[in-house]
Amino acid sequence: MEDIKQRLKETSANCLKSYETWEGKKGSDSREALQESIHDLRKVASRLEIMIAISERESMSEKPLPVPTHRSNSKNKGAVESILPDNGNTEDKPSGDKKSNGGRRQRTRRAPAKTSD
Repeated sequence: MEDIKQRLKETSANCLKSYETWEGKKGSDSREALQESIHDLRKVASRLEIMIAISERESMSEKPLPVPTHRSNSKNKGAVESILPDNGNTEDKPSGDKKSNGGRRQRTRRAPAKTSD
């Protein structure tokens, strides 16, 4: 962290110096030096943002994530959850019908049409 602090001080001082030089005489050399110092300042700022994100992630990982209630309070332990509105209930289906295909109609194949020659 001390390295970033030192780089931030140096690059901001350099950027301010380049700005004052460019403000005094607006030439191409001073403009390029100012753009380069701004670029360096952006690099330091990006590194600082990365360090902030890393510290936030580390502090978040210290707290265990709670188990969602919709998963932990399942009615049928070990059963597959259904996304259907009836939750996969089969109460309406006849229990003796072993060839039930979920309420779908069975496909039948039509005979070819007879052509009159």
